[in-house]
Amino acid sequence: MFQKLKKRVRVITNMRTLMKNKFYFLVLTLTIIISGCNNSDQEKVSEESITSGSKSIGQINDSRILSAESEPGNWLAYGRTYEEQRFSPLKQINKETITDLGLVWSKDMGTNRALEATPIVVDGIMFFTSTWSRVYAVDALTGETIWKFDPEVPGEWARKACCDIVNRGVAVYNGKVFSASLDGRLFALNAETGEKVWEVDTIIDRTRAYTITGAPRVAKGKVYIGNGGAEYGVRGYVTAYNSESGEQEWRFYTVPGNPDLGFEDPAMEMAAKTWKGTNWWEFGGGGTVWNSIVFDPDFNNIYLGVGNGSPWTREIRSPGGGDNLFLSSIVAVDADTGVYKWHYQTTPEDNWDYTAVQDMSLADMEIDGEMKKVLLQAPKNGFFYVIDREDGKVLRAHPFAAVTWATHVDLETGRPVENPEVDYSDNGAWVLPGPLGAHNWQAMSIDIDAGLAYIPTQENPFFYAIQEDYKKTGVYKRNPGRWNMGIEMSSLAQNILNNLESQPKPGGFLKAFDPLTGETKWSVPIPHYWNGGVLGTAGGLVFQGDALGMFSAYDKETGERLWEFNTYTSMLAPPITFEIDGEQYVSILTGSGGGDMFGGEPLPPIEVQASLTYNNFGRMLTFKLGGEKTLPIPNVRDKTIPEQQLMQVSIDQMQNGESNYNDYCAVCHGFVVKSAGGIPDLRKMTAGTHDAFNQIVLEGLLASNGMASFADVLSEQEVENIHHYVKARAHEDREVALGNMEAPQFTWFGQEEE
Repeated sequence: MFQKLKKRVRVITNMRTLMKNKFYFLVLTLTIIISGCNNSDQEKVSEESITSGSKSIGQINDSRILSAESEPGNWLAYGRTYEEQRFSPLKQINKETITDLGLVWSKDMGTNRALEATPIVVDGIMFFTSTWSRVYAVDALTGETIWKFDPEVPGEWARKACCDIVNRGVAVYNGKVFSASLDGRLFALNAETGEKVWEVDTIIDRTRAYTITGAPRVAKGKVYIGNGGAEYGVRGYVTAYNSESGEQEWRFYTVPGNPDLGFEDPAMEMAAKTWKGTNWWEFGGGGTVWNSIVFDPDFNNIYLGVGNGSPWTREIRSPGGGDNLFLSSIVAVDADTGVYKWHYQTTPEDNWDYTAVQDMSLADMEIDGEMKKVLLQAPKNGFFYVIDREDGKVLRAHPFAAVTWATHVDLETGRPVENPEVDYSDNGAWVLPGPLGAHNWQAMSIDIDAGLAYIPTQENPFFYAIQEDYKKTGVYKRNPGRWNMGIEMSSLAQNILNNLESQPKPGGFLKAFDPLTGETKWSVPIPHYWNGGVLGTAGGLVFQGDALGMFSAYDKETGERLWEFNTYTSMLAPPITFEIDGEQYVSILTGSGGGDMFGGEPLPPIEVQASLTYNNFGRMLTFKLGGEKTLPIPNVRDKTIPEQQLMQVSIDQMQNGESNYNDYCAVCHGFVVKSAGGIPDLRKMTAGTHDAFNQIVLEGLLASNGMASFADVLSEQEVENIHHYVKARAHEDREVALGNMEAPQFTWFGQEEE
């Protein structure tokens, strides 16, 4: 009885909210009437939805998203509208009222891992995802859970994920909530109840480590979804599914397969001519579309942001050269058929993991005296691109952060001009940006009226060097159980320490950047590089959560910080804003980790982030003017390292342990065994964990938690060597903390056995 009553109240509340916008209410009424009378209408609600769904909850369709500006109180799509500019016209919260902004509710998500989702808010209900691809529908006024869906991803699948057990959100459409799971399944859920309507397996080859962490997009009766896994050796593609039935409508591959098997379409035949070598397809090729997919109603296009190659290094991936289409490219395909239209490659012959999967925004802008429909992107490589959506021609390409790999982009050819001084093909070199990019998936915001992009930028250099084994033998073997980059990882600590004097200083920035002139209007330095996404508003504010745990509002004219709230937890997710019953709200998820390669405790001179001071608390926080809720101040994290029981081992064993740790363990447990807190810090293992070390690593004792067995790729002796290395690193850091050692030695590589 209570549940039925609650649903009636929810419907009444929703309808009251809708009535506040009479124009929208009229459009919605006509849409429902027409849908019921015209069986051929593409936007009709199926009988399945009527019987298993709700006519009042989650009823978002193309028309509603196209007219999103008429209901600014909702956040209807991933980037708010189809243009994905992430700029809100709401202005009740503004430069004058911001000091009254306070917390109104918080929701504990029960995780200490990274949270990255953009919530969808429609008619008073908030839909979002958490770790392990779990989906939530909550009351946007209170945070009360309406329903929760758990796809029950197998714990061992975490080993296949490049960048933690994260998920960036859902799409809501025609009474359904669409979400994808880490293990590659796509779900349609009843928006009212959370019950599963249909499920499809999107993975074409389950012998390869495909994953999904991105949010689906919806348009024209279809659900569009890509995948990840390039580092593990997969072939990228995007699939469109019928939103009502889950049937596949089309699939577009982003890199070509084995030419001997023929090509799926003319685009793949064209792309194959840009790849060299005799077995590049065996490596998978990469090119995964793991984040940005944008629908353009003006040209009926779907824009795909394509990722890096597999392996990273072009010398190994495609010996003999070649641009390797469509790696690191923006590709336009027909929204109805998936047929290729045009592409622009941001980084031909990518050699650095410079993906082009970062968020894309659509806009109308005056360029050289002529109005153009353009696509805007600030990808990893550090250049901000303004691209003509009609034909893919690049119109502007200015650097928005520190860039050393290229000197500039030639607008005549559209190609970057590489800097030979940082060529690492023979000797290693520091390069900016590093593989985290000058800008990653964390959302930017486009302020068309101001002509600015608000970008969370980062300067995080990386020491690139070709894999030593390949340099010695000229042979590269793909290992399906680990990252396959072609980059020297085994002795990375030594390479970095031996070249510290030439290392560019790392750091982060929030920038207001003019994409047409290349000028930075203002820049706010942030001590750590790995910060959250951005929201701009007509209230004259730019919101961002950072690595130090501060959720802040900045003056969009000057960059002055006008307000801040200590969440005690680092943030990656972007904020959103919405309005209910005349009151504006701002929401953000807290919790960091994710794709910060070797996502451990940062080495000096980077300031320690909040998640290292406190534990990583995953929460949904919602604010409004007059909010008075507080968060409990957490206890400071215990960083005490236990005394280690060391054994006498050889230099060869230590080197082997470090090498295998870097190849198999560091991406989760941290570079030089310094965890950022989300995943256990191996330096702090208890005696019982030490005793069970081989059982955990080889037998999968903790597989349900995400720590799958590595028996397929590591021998018992190799695991013992890793264990010795971990204990040695723990001993060094303990001695430093006790004042018995000035700094860690990291001396195993480069030594010889006596």
